[in-house]
Amino acid sequence: MADEALHAQPFVPPPDADIGAEQDDTLVLLFMCCHPSLSPASAIALTLRAVGGLTTAEIARAFLVPEATMAQRISRAKQSIRASGVAFEMPGTAEQEERLASVLRVLYLIFNEGYASTSGDAVHRVDLSDEAIRLGRMLHAVRPDEPEITGLLALMLLTDVRRRWTKPIGRRFVRSINR
Repeated sequence: MADEALHAQPFVPPPDADIGAEQDDTLVLLFMCCHPSLSPASAIALTLRAVGGLTTAEIARAFLVPEATMAQRISRAKQSIRASGVAFEMPGTAEQEERLASVLRVLYLIFNEGYASTSGDAVHRVDLSDEAIRLGRMLHAVRPDEPEITGLLALMLLTDVRRRWTKPIGRRFVRSINR
């Protein structure tokens, strides 16, 4: 089952869907991909691909490495997860704590790619920003007393509101006066 999860496309529900954490395995997949047996760079790259749905080329640009290098890094990370035999379930509190820094980095990178897209014609990729915020809210529901989760969620929400009040002119942002 874990092998299937690594190859699955990311689950992005429609904005009006009311899916609870008990029905959505995306947070489990997020923690699974940020396994401590992986280097932070490999865990983040794998998670951006498996959970964020970013292309290998987009991830390579974010890491400033050639696409072939990133493809190998992601492939090795998948093999390591497979070989570890990690169960496809939400890790306990201690394991969550061990993986939390990588999980938060991934959420922030997914959000940033949505807020200021590095590829394509669109300046914003709202689906990515919305997914990062959704996962941040789910993570906050699981660990409401964790200040770093609360801070990241607040930052993403504040930044997302700013996106709604700016309009792109080319690849630059200009504050919209008409709102």
